[in-house]
Amino acid sequence: MLRALHSAASGMEALQISIDNIAHNLANTNTVGFKQRRTQFQDLFYQTLVSPGSSASSSTEIPTGLQIGLGTRAVSNEIILRQGDFVRTENPLDLVIEGSGFFQVRLPDGQIAYSRAGNFHLDRNGSLVTASGNPLDPQVSIPQGASEVTVAADGTVSVRLPGQNESQPVGNIQLATFTNPAGLNNIGKNLLLPTASSGEPVTGTPGQNGIGTLLQGALESSNVNIVEEMVNLIVSQRAYEAGSRVLRAADEMYQEVNNLRR
Repeated sequence: MLRALHSAASGMEALQISIDNIAHNLANTNTVGFKQRRTQFQDLFYQTLVSPGSSASSSTEIPTGLQIGLGTRAVSNEIILRQGDFVRTENPLDLVIEGSGFFQVRLPDGQIAYSRAGNFHLDRNGSLVTASGNPLDPQVSIPQGASEVTVAADGTVSVRLPGQNESQPVGNIQLATFTNPAGLNNIGKNLLLPTASSGEPVTGTPGQNGIGTLLQGALESSNVNIVEEMVNLIVSQRAYEAGSRVLRAADEMYQEVNNLRR
């Protein structure tokens, strides 16, 4: 009975984490470049009452044994990196990465962070920056008075200045890839940092060496599937409810044992 209490409680705690993760996914259905996370579970250690394969007699072995598990726990919430849908905006500063890769963003402390969100703006110096004001790395600046900004699939940024008939290149946007992008560390504001699990970033020109290309005038939507998340929520709710019933049943059995002397 005590095992049942602890197992049910561990399951309810793990499912609470799953529901928290689902809530986070649903809250970010309109976040540009957001990637869904999926909770993964792992069973806890077992109490072995009879070992599988132990001797039943001098000539026979027990085929399966008797092991009682002691519950579960949430061990990770993996980033699902499938491409989100594209939304056309016609804003020349909105960019989409078609394929793998991340924009490189320089933080105020000089550290480089990575992002899939391509909703860029111009600061007072004409530099391309994120919604939080962090510039791209390498930095790209648009000259004052430019009448047309063009971003090619390979990241070349060109502008047309007053009095000129042809566009002039003013910079190049480079992207970064990782051996294990699911191992990146989310720090909020659509930014991720590399870890020992993700590996070191490999930077390059869009369209080369497996790096995705750029599409101007569009944004990548969140890849959260609302229907899938609602189904996961229902499953988690029902499992949580079942766990609470097991907890109640074990408590009632424990109460019966306590009342045997009455």
